[in-house]
Amino acid sequence: MHIIISPAKALDYDTPAPKVNTSETRLTIETQVLAKILKGYSPEQLESLMKISSKLSQLNYHRFQLWDYPFDAAQTKEALWAFNGEVFNGIQAKTFSEKDNVFAQDHLRILSGFYGLLRPMDAILPYRLEMGTKLENSQGKNLYEFWGDKITSLLKQDMNELGSEVLINLASNEYFKSINKKTLGKRIISPIFKDAKNGQYKVISIYAKKARGLMTRFIIQNQITNPEDLIGFDAEGYYYHEGLSKKDQPVFVRDYQP
Repeated sequence: MHIIISPAKALDYDTPAPKVNTSETRLTIETQVLAKILKGYSPEQLESLMKISSKLSQLNYHRFQLWDYPFDAAQTKEALWAFNGEVFNGIQAKTFSEKDNVFAQDHLRILSGFYGLLRPMDAILPYRLEMGTKLENSQGKNLYEFWGDKITSLLKQDMNELGSEVLINLASNEYFKSINKKTLGKRIISPIFKDAKNGQYKVISIYAKKARGLMTRFIIQNQITNPEDLIGFDAEGYYYHEGLSKKDQPVFVRDYQP
């Protein structure tokens, strides 16, 4: 069983990561192509392309200008600790044991518009490039066309090496669209998280993002390899709701908002 999650826009390169067996990114040729394209963009062009503030465009302009491969190890950080959003707040990787880290490295993958497919311990340089960005390239007009089936093929290779036949999709729709389900050829389970609001259960984005991280943590720390065991997820008040669930779309609800 493998898990996929989305990256975060926010990064944390200030807090030291734990000492782990660092790995290298694997789709480096493709990332170098993207870096070369983005090096040619001015701060103003990045602001328009990414729909970000002037301050963020200046930051990412300098990131891309300084980006070089092979990486300077002193400037990198492992992906699992480099990202700093709601999903990763739910994962709380800083509390992982060595056993947890080993399981995560084998079973968890992070989708990325810039790096393609990341393992938790892959060392990366800071960047910003969301999968939905309409970046013109030699393969087409966006990153989905740029990556094609390369992300899917690498994910399938990882799953085959471990004998995984089930993919737990905890990524956003924007990132999951980079996976070709037919090419992957695996069973895909996409959990849904809902919170009570005005007498109904609804998907509330900020809570759902953290819940994806909480479930990722639940799978890793319990070393779950049987998808049927997912219904035991009960972090922060969530519980499995059989009545709302469908095949390969288990629904977890919470009766209060924090």
